[in-house]
Amino acid sequence: MKDWPLWEVFIRSKQGLNHIHAGSLHAADAEMAIENARDVYTRRNEGISIWVVESKHVKASNPEDQGALFDPADNKIYRHPTFYVLPDELKHM
Repeated sequence: MKDWPLWEVFIRSKQGLNHIHAGSLHAADAEMAIENARDVYTRRNEGISIWVVESKHVKASNPEDQGALFDPADNKIYRHPTFYVLPDELKHM
């Protein structure tokens, strides 16, 4: 078992439109990972879809690069709707 790869598990709930990361587990292959994920992360029948991806295939940004990665969006004011005037009738915006 110690040689089995680590898998990341994503579950889509009955009410959800997207898959949410549920956790990680070790399994020999993708089919076993799905079966184990079902047993571990959907015990109360809350899921309708399971995705598994081998952890070694996940590429993540480095938190130390946060500024260089996200700062370019700051100079695109059209992405931040702060200058729109909303009518008073419009609630919950």
